[in-house]
Amino acid sequence: MNPKGGIYAKYIKRPMDFILSLIAIIVLSPVFLIVALLVRINLGSPVIFKQQRPGLNEKIFTMYKFRTMTDERDENGELLPDSERLTKFGKFLRSTSLDELPELFNILKGDMSIVGPRPLLVQYLPLYNDHQRRRHEVRPGLTGLAQVNGRNAITWEEKFNLDVQYVDHVSFLGDWKIIFRTVKKVFVREGINSETSATMEPFTGNKKEDIIYEK
Repeated sequence: MNPKGGIYAKYIKRPMDFILSLIAIIVLSPVFLIVALLVRINLGSPVIFKQQRPGLNEKIFTMYKFRTMTDERDENGELLPDSERLTKFGKFLRSTSLDELPELFNILKGDMSIVGPRPLLVQYLPLYNDHQRRRHEVRPGLTGLAQVNGRNAITWEEKFNLDVQYVDHVSFLGDWKIIFRTVKKVFVREGINSETSATMEPFTGNKKEDIIYEK
């Protein structure tokens, strides 16, 4: 087990991320323009959704995504639940992962990697135990081991275990296996929703009982 991934993680992974993300941005530029136009027509401005997320070593960065929800609020000015603000068009963007395309610029900048644990919300940071916090030992990814093993359809515990498993086994072949499995998952649109919600339920922390982690 090598948490840092050896030579690949230190010297190859970042240059590979930069080159692949740059190529993807150039090749997919027409798709960027079309999706941006459709978001503007269907959801209005802003087209890009920006949010603070923790990255490598919990350093906060601004993550970019295409907007998928409206800003509808109730009579008290509070945002409506995700399930009510997520439009049919927004669901399509999520099911095809087109909403994730702007994250390629995060990869280009060095905030993210192509493969790694998904960057979660900043407010979750105080809720992690020592095991779960290890997911921040590597750059967060556009896709990851948890995403090709259930995505939003698995529990938080399972997701965190897979994230740490990835940290402990970073490798060139492993990353490419995840990339190819991701492409397959996108085409069949698996694991977009959890069993009880249109999006993943919020992480609320760990139960007081002993938790058994997968090795």
